[in-house]
Amino acid sequence: MNEIKIVEPMALKTSAPEISRIGRENKSSNGKAEVINFQPQPSAWRFSTRGVGARLFITCWLIFTLHFATNTVREIYPALSLADRLSFDVSEYAGLHPDIFALEGRGTFINNNPGASVMGAIPYLVMRPVTDRIVERVLKSRAANPPQAANYETIYPMAQEFYRQAQERGFDVKFGLAAAIMQAFVMSPVSALSVVVIFYILLNLTRNVKSSVFLALLFAFATPIFYRTAQLNQNALLASFALFSFALLWRPRSRGKSKKPFYFLAGLCAGWTVVLDYSGLVAVLALSGYAFARWRSFDAKDRPIRDLMRFAAGVGVCAVALMAYQWVCFGNPLLPAQSYMPAANYTELGYRGFAFPQADLLFETAFGIRYGLFTSAPILLLAFLVPVWLRKESRLLENRELIFAVGFTLSFFVFCAANQYGRMQFNTGVRHIVPVVPFVFLLTANVLLKLPRVWAVLAGIFATYWSWSLVMYRDVEQGLGVFESIRHITLEGFRLPWLTTLERMGFVQNASVIPLFLLCAVMIWALWNIGAKRSGEQIISPKF
Repeated sequence: MNEIKIVEPMALKTSAPEISRIGRENKSSNGKAEVINFQPQPSAWRFSTRGVGARLFITCWLIFTLHFATNTVREIYPALSLADRLSFDVSEYAGLHPDIFALEGRGTFINNNPGASVMGAIPYLVMRPVTDRIVERVLKSRAANPPQAANYETIYPMAQEFYRQAQERGFDVKFGLAAAIMQAFVMSPVSALSVVVIFYILLNLTRNVKSSVFLALLFAFATPIFYRTAQLNQNALLASFALFSFALLWRPRSRGKSKKPFYFLAGLCAGWTVVLDYSGLVAVLALSGYAFARWRSFDAKDRPIRDLMRFAAGVGVCAVALMAYQWVCFGNPLLPAQSYMPAANYTELGYRGFAFPQADLLFETAFGIRYGLFTSAPILLLAFLVPVWLRKESRLLENRELIFAVGFTLSFFVFCAANQYGRMQFNTGVRHIVPVVPFVFLLTANVLLKLPRVWAVLAGIFATYWSWSLVMYRDVEQGLGVFESIRHITLEGFRLPWLTTLERMGFVQNASVIPLFLLCAVMIWALWNIGAKRSGEQIISPKF
């Protein structure tokens, strides 16, 4: 009888290329080893891998929602108009935001693409029976007992003026409810889903559940995904949809014949990045190149040209939707909103603010104290340890995925250095470069996996506190920018953005966030402990 020897995987000590070669050795009578296809399962932990993924999703959704910010960003206005009147015309909100402009004979619009607004309109439309009743009751109460003049305690005159106008026009409560609904039911679940995708990617590269959970949580709470998820934001959504498209093409969890990419769905996600923002063109180009590379990786008989056509069709559906929006709103399917808006800061540079890449803007995008990627998320600095993720014996990604991650990141940095509107991020924090975060994090994760466990955990704790402080404080315009958040949170204590807004409006005073944090902690503890595997029990993880 032939001797069968099973070669077991060693999680975290084996590179991705080595893992893909793990199998069974069948020693035949002539002494030669024959490899039999065998794919190792992830090491069992407290739950099945699906159970872990579901708990990760709920945990992130809960924490993201708890930290929502009440900012009435420009994308909220078309979302409200869509939910109220099925129109992108925001005439009733004219004068409330500098990015709203009027186009003679056509209406009033925002100077950006509609993707985030379309997504935000869906949950708000569902919740309208509740929100309309609340707003109506508040307005009736004010009519019976006129309130005092609006007072919003802040050092920023424009914020005070916005609140005064919003209250006078009866929109303040509506805006607050809209911001909460769109953050809780668009931003939080989409970002939470991106965390789960990162978890599954890492799980199938490392075959280690604990490490994959740890790294996925760092992606959620130690990177700008946490900061930008606090409000409706097209840049964070673009990051998620680019990641979804990449994962659907790569499909690292697939095995055998089922590993063929989901070309059409990947194309839809890639195309939607442009509906969100025109910087998504960089994502479409990069993902199209990756889709072609994945298609070429199959044998000739397994790569019909219709697969690429499916990807193109997915992108095309979104392109048609965007052109239809531009045609209906502006009368031309090809020209974007920026072509019609009045002159603003930097519009005189290049084509409406888009010029040749500028070295100073490139530096500010990477290391600026107000909106630099690596100052906002210092854990991503580990990605600069290039030899770790470049050497074959220590890399986590294969050549094709590595080229995509690095190429997309560099291309997006160049794009941001050419987009002169990026200089206006001084009062918003890191924003335009956020779409590269998932791919820079994959390189960072590679480095963390090679560090001693103690150092990796310490780095994760430090980076999470840094990011959490920025999420809670949020003001990067004053003093030392990002560093101000660390100082204020450390010296003054924890806070929540929405609770801070209520305090400035005079609705609450000296409110403590500790009870809310404790309640959240209890819910998360119950989520990860009720139904968990007891000692000695076996969990069968789903096949990958």
